[in-house]
Amino acid sequence: MATARRMTSPGSPSATSQPDASPRRRPFNVLAGTIGHFVEWYDWYIYGLLAAVFASQIFPGGTALTSLVSALITYAVGFVVRPLSGLIISPLADRYGRRVVLATTIGGMAVGSLVIALTPPFAVIGYAAPLLFLFARVLQGISAGSEIQSAIAYMVENGSTNRRGLFGSLSNVASGLATLAATGVAAIVTSTLDSHDLATWGWRIPFAIGGVLGVVGLLLRSHADESPEFAADVNGSTGGRRPAASRLRELLRNHPKALLQTAALSAPAVAYYTWATFLPTYAHLTTGRELGSTLTGNVIGLALLVIIVPLCGALSDRLGRRKLFPIVGAGGMVVLFYPLLMLLQQPGFGVYVIVTASGWVVLAIWQSVYPTIQAELFPAAVRVSGIGVAHQIVIAALGGTAPLIASAFVDAGHPMGVAVYMTIVVLLCLVVYMTLPETGNSGTHTTAAAQSSTSKEDTR
Repeated sequence: MATARRMTSPGSPSATSQPDASPRRRPFNVLAGTIGHFVEWYDWYIYGLLAAVFASQIFPGGTALTSLVSALITYAVGFVVRPLSGLIISPLADRYGRRVVLATTIGGMAVGSLVIALTPPFAVIGYAAPLLFLFARVLQGISAGSEIQSAIAYMVENGSTNRRGLFGSLSNVASGLATLAATGVAAIVTSTLDSHDLATWGWRIPFAIGGVLGVVGLLLRSHADESPEFAADVNGSTGGRRPAASRLRELLRNHPKALLQTAALSAPAVAYYTWATFLPTYAHLTTGRELGSTLTGNVIGLALLVIIVPLCGALSDRLGRRKLFPIVGAGGMVVLFYPLLMLLQQPGFGVYVIVTASGWVVLAIWQSVYPTIQAELFPAAVRVSGIGVAHQIVIAALGGTAPLIASAFVDAGHPMGVAVYMTIVVLLCLVVYMTLPETGNSGTHTTAAAQSSTSKEDTR
């Protein structure tokens, strides 16, 4: 006999049976989700952008490049711990709620940012300085490792059934705004302070700002509502308070294809992190451009991203998600990355703006819908776990190491290897995108994962 409530894709015809968030509370919940996500990623990106500035202050080394590599290794450590957080904490969001986990993650990121801002230099406290940075990055990695999938699920589940592409895109609008803000703040401090003040204390200001904003995000998330779809899942017959191990076993047994597709949807983050955190440094190291001017150029490109992402997200609710957006975005990366980095060898600020803006356009097309597709590939009972396991493993392997690998190519005298590496990764993702089910187009399609869950419910 069929149960009263079917577990269907948010984009399916039966999705109207899924509970919608209260229209009255929806704006506040969306604000809490997006602002908290903004703070998370502002703290994350500011480290990569300013690593070249503070590296010699915190990390001992014979040369500036050696200190920078040490700083980037510490940056990568934050990514290494993210899969552990995705495996351990993500199921807690499926068991105890999205809101509790989201409030916890923002607190961890804020503490990590404040530790970085207040750590004395190596000349004062010796090896305690890099150890404190390592502690901060581990704490931020644990927090970020459970943030994005919880935020994606929370945003999609708070959206109305026919606007989930738009609501899902807001998580990446928040991260884009965070990257924009981090880049803007980094550009301001590097452009307005002399080299001595910047190296001694100026670089600390952006991290202190992140810590204060984290408190604001924590307050907002503490007063937000729980996701209505999660609440219905707990009270219904499809999820309940099952332990984390049970949810992980269900993922591996029932949703292996969705896990692979989710991983492929996340993998172009190798390009995102390179563009967001290393492209200014790359241009500085390979062409001699001033770091302040490259950061300013990135601000211009990022402004395009935060405009394009929600527009494409909204269009996906009408036109469908798979064919236009991840495939076009990934295809654009494959075609453009190598020529863009070749063009970067030409002098001029305008050339840099063209390069960074072109990259951000194709990244925005990809970014606009992958969160919603990921959420729609899994039923609510394992949604955060499914996104978290696949996404965080990929991000640890590809995203966190992106600046480090890029710097290694530059140090080895093969700067164009950066473009080749990114292109190969995205090309492999493009092949997987051809297998994605359609989850948009005015709710006329149902994902394989959702159909499987519905079928199982009907047999009970």
